[in-house]
Amino acid sequence: MRFHKLTFAAVVVAAGLTLTACQNGEDGAAQGSAPATPAASTPSTPSSSGGGSSAGSANQGSGQGSAGTSSNGKGTAAGAGSGGSAKGGKCRTDDLEITASDSTVGGDAEGTVAVQLKNRGSGDCTLSEYAGVDVKTSAGSLSAKRTGEHPGPAVLKKGTSVYFGVNYPLNTSGGSGVRLTGLVVTPPDETKSVTLAWPGAATLPVTDGSGSPIKVGPIGSAGQGG
Repeated sequence: MRFHKLTFAAVVVAAGLTLTACQNGEDGAAQGSAPATPAASTPSTPSSSGGGSSAGSANQGSGQGSAGTSSNGKGTAAGAGSGGSAKGGKCRTDDLEITASDSTVGGDAEGTVAVQLKNRGSGDCTLSEYAGVDVKTSAGSLSAKRTGEHPGPAVLKKGTSVYFGVNYPLNTSGGSGVRLTGLVVTPPDETKSVTLAWPGAATLPVTDGSGSPIKVGPIGSAGQGG
């Protein structure tokens, strides 16, 4: 009986140790797996938070971009509007005061008439290179030929003047020649003309009629008194 009791006691002790070992193993496994849960959730939490922050930044950035584009769009529209104002528009005949004066210098082979265009309009305007010029004579009208220079358009500021020259041959033949009676000026790109009294020499030499002896220079090709 003593042997059996000892054996039974040993079995009980062994079973108790086995049960304790199993419990410790389960606890160890549980403790070992417990950190795995935070480890798995830890990256997901910053990832979720980072995603939210990135989305927020994207939304804010998009909102600012839209506002900037809208603002720039308005700025461009305003710039286009100011560029399309009356300033720099074509000079109209009704906005110009047109006069002419003798500008011939002694000793010149040709006579010169300086035509003045003064801007009396409400703002600046633009003149292209050549005005139309016809000279009235006792034998009919003569259209002036362009000299061929191309300086480009000129901006005529409000209240200021610009000049161009009309050149013609002087009558040095001693004969009566062809009498000059008037000057017709049509501003560049206009159809309305202004007729002025002829301010230069009284006559032109008689020619063979092969072409007009009158020449007109571009806007800016003459100055006041010269």
